[in-house]
This record gives sequence, structure tokens and C-alpha cells, in this order.
Amino acid sequence: MPKFAANLTMLFNEIPFLDRFAAAKKAGFGGVEYLFPYDFEKGVLAERLQQYGLTQVLHNLPAGNWGDGERGIAILPDRIVEFREGVARAVEYAKALDCRQVNCLAGIAPANADPTELHTVFVENLRYAAAALAKHHIRLLIEPINTRDIPGFFLNGTEQAIQIISEVGSENLFVQYDIYHMQIMEGDLAPTMKKHLDRIAHIQLADNPGRNEPGTGEINYPFLFRYLDQIGYRGWIGCEYKPKTTTLESLGWYEPHTVDA
Repeated sequence: MPKFAANLTMLFNEIPFLDRFAAAKKAGFGGVEYLFPYDFEKGVLAERLQQYGLTQVLHNLPAGNWGDGERGIAILPDRIVEFREGVARAVEYAKALDCRQVNCLAGIAPANADPTELHTVFVENLRYAAAALAKHHIRLLIEPINTRDIPGFFLNGTEQAIQIISEVGSENLFVQYDIYHMQIMEGDLAPTMKKHLDRIAHIQLADNPGRNEPGTGEINYPFLFRYLDQIGYRGWIGCEYKPKTTTLESLGWYEPHTVDA
């Protein structure tokens, strides 16, 4: 049976962020994820996790100025120092929250940038981050993202991610496979996840089109949940979707999987 984590950036957003931990627990989730923890004190977040018996499944490395449209800095030649400082900050938070996985957003390729240079910087940054995180037994993930929602995003396909992992050469680098993004970019979801199962450390979901809850679009999620169980996926599945109405009203798809954590 899949293990589902509530993405608190997108779910329960009708209520203040720190109240979403209690809401996730009440809804039956055993784990949570969200984009960034850095706006809150580590101790405050850790207290919420402990209070409600939740696992911090994932958060991202610092990704630049999100409010200004940046979506990662790992490919940018002039941001290497900032990237490495972000790795250190992510380690501090991950250790405090007992989070065993951190995702690295590649970033948007600047206009007229040399793709080869961006690739080289990305690989070197990933080598640095994978080694730094490995010292603390924290996995590093990279996530392909569709270029319809984020035009110009540098990492946008599964095979590209697998090739980069091979080039980095670290046993501590894995794929965060977002079903929604990869349905848009390449389809062929089930065979792709089976082919690369040993390198997929985390999965996220939303339906397409609309990025809403499962059952609102074209993706056959009941089949995929059974399939992932059959092929032996034992990681978490992050629910990173936009509820069509409210979060609680969107959870009809999830109720059959609810367990009394």
C-alpha cells in the first residue's frame, strides 16, 4: 500500500501554515513535505512534527528568490557560492527535522546561456551537494519539471535526469519523479517508473490537466498505485496538487488509503 505525504505548500492552504500539520494528521496522512522550511525556526517545525507524529519526508534546497520567479540556482555559474551556502543551510534544517531527503531544483536557463556550461555547473554542484548530504545520511534528489508550467526549466525529462546522475557518479543522488510533470513531458509513466525504479527515491502526484487531485483528469491513478506496489516501490508519494475546491473536499480519492497512523 502506498505511503502518502501531504504537500503543505499546496494542501490545507485555507489555514495558516503551522496549523496544516494538525490538519494533515487529522486527514490521515503519516508524512508531510513542502517547498521550503526556511521561513520558520527549526525548533518550531520540529515541535509540530513531533506533536502530531508526522514524518518530514522532503523539502527543497534554497532555490533563489522564489517571489521574483527564480526556480533554482543549481545551473547558474554566478551563484555557486550561494548554492553551497544553501546546501549547508538545508543540512541544518534536515537534521533538525529528521528529514532524510532533500530536493535540488535545477533552475531556469537564462536567455542566451550556453547549455553546456549550465550542464557542467549543474553536475559539479550536484557532486558537491551529494557528498555533503551523504555525510549526514541525507539523500539528494533532482526533479524533472515540465516546461509548460515553468518555461525554460533546465531539467525536464527522466532520461536527462538519469544521464546526469550517471555523470555525477554519486550513489547518493536520485530522481524525484513527479507524475504530473512527466505525463506532460513524456507520458509512458508506468514503464518509465519500472525501468528506473532503483534511482527513484520519491514520487509526487497531481492529475492532468489542471494539476488537481487524482480523478479529475486523464491519469489512471488507481492503476498506478497498484502498479507501484507490484513493482516494489516502497518510498513516499507526495500529494502536490491544487485542490479544485477545498483540501478536505478533494480527499475522496485518498480515503481508501487512509490508515490510522
